[in-house]
Amino acid sequence: MYISKLALPRRTFLRGLGTAIALPLLDAMVPALSALANTAARRLGFVYVPNGVIQDQWVPKTTGAGFELSPSLKPLEKVKDHLLVVSGLAQKQAESFGDGNGDHARGCASWLNGVHPKRTEGAGVQAGTTVDQIAARELGQFTRLPSLELALESQERGLGSCDNGYACVYINTTSWRSPTSPVPMEIHPRVVFDRLFGDGGSADARLAQARRSRSVLDSVRQEVASLEKSLGAGDKTKVSEYLESVREVEQRIQRAEAQTGELSLTLPDRPTDIPEEFAEHMRLMFDLQVLAFQADITRVASLLIGREQSGRSFPEIGIAEPHHSLSHHRDDPVFIAKKAKIDAYHVQLYSYFLEKLAATSDGDGSLLDHSLILYGGGLGNPNLHEHTNLPVLLAGSAGGQFKTGRHLAYPENTPMTNLLVSMLDRVGVRTESLGDSTGRLEHLL
Repeated sequence: MYISKLALPRRTFLRGLGTAIALPLLDAMVPALSALANTAARRLGFVYVPNGVIQDQWVPKTTGAGFELSPSLKPLEKVKDHLLVVSGLAQKQAESFGDGNGDHARGCASWLNGVHPKRTEGAGVQAGTTVDQIAARELGQFTRLPSLELALESQERGLGSCDNGYACVYINTTSWRSPTSPVPMEIHPRVVFDRLFGDGGSADARLAQARRSRSVLDSVRQEVASLEKSLGAGDKTKVSEYLESVREVEQRIQRAEAQTGELSLTLPDRPTDIPEEFAEHMRLMFDLQVLAFQADITRVASLLIGREQSGRSFPEIGIAEPHHSLSHHRDDPVFIAKKAKIDAYHVQLYSYFLEKLAATSDGDGSLLDHSLILYGGGLGNPNLHEHTNLPVLLAGSAGGQFKTGRHLAYPENTPMTNLLVSMLDRVGVRTESLGDSTGRLEHLL
């Protein structure tokens, strides 16, 4: 690598026509004579797949570096060396604990926090702060957006039961900013595009808008301070959470104001609508995540492929039946084969994301080299609503922090949260525990 005596700031921008984007990491941004590997940002991604998987088609038959990809994972052959397949993990906090049915909601709500969600249909929803949001608090200090939350299926209802007494919000998102604050997930690519890159206008116009927004936030803060004097303890907690969101927006505005230049990346055309084809929708959302990582707009992103109990069918691969119905296959070999075909189809589309990350330069490697992407879900065997032996697939190594190209099998019922805590460690976010974690996973290096 050529080392220049000059170094551009990491947050360098070029001026474009009607829009502005941060530059990706360039050699010229690396201080002279410093090691490039130490400057590359580490990124976290989370991809949720609903309705469990067909276990004997998912779990590889052998362990270690010489493992063969299972039928459901075969589409990942090109990036096998970047993978770490993990089996044996469980999310026991998704079990009933006397709350009756509702395994789909509990599986999704506890996936990234290891906390048993409160059974409620209304406003009193409660789960736990998720690992992506813990990471966003730390990694988001360096980016314009702390995190990005995306979905491929509409959130039809906000209140009311979607799963045996559990509010719809439990299956509408995988992200919780706090135990009582679920994070909405955006399904419209146009909204995501505008959030990442703006809707045009000059740098001066964007700066003026940021200053107007800051003035509004200042006035809100004054009003809340006055209101708090007459509130009870419960409402004060809600106000405190609200102010935390206000502070986050303030920090975003400050970062935007500090970015006085503006941009350069080759952008796709601004999306106009949600693609009719599921595959195109998924690829488009992956493209936006790649751009967000490449421009260092965010270092934490989540994608909900489908909501638990999703009734989506997949005629493009010859599946006319609803996904959820097939997941309850009752050991019917025809249903099992169709469900396994859906599992492999999701993985095939996911491979597009990983291959694109691997093909995108970032410092001394690729975006995939410097990322850690978790693909999985909150149910193992969906026919039995089990939360053991969850599908867990890691891609990338966070800059060499994970030894990939292996299948690791852990003892049955090893807490999923042990992996989540280990993931935080590897991207420089230290936390002692998460949910029901009992330590960190061994053998990751």
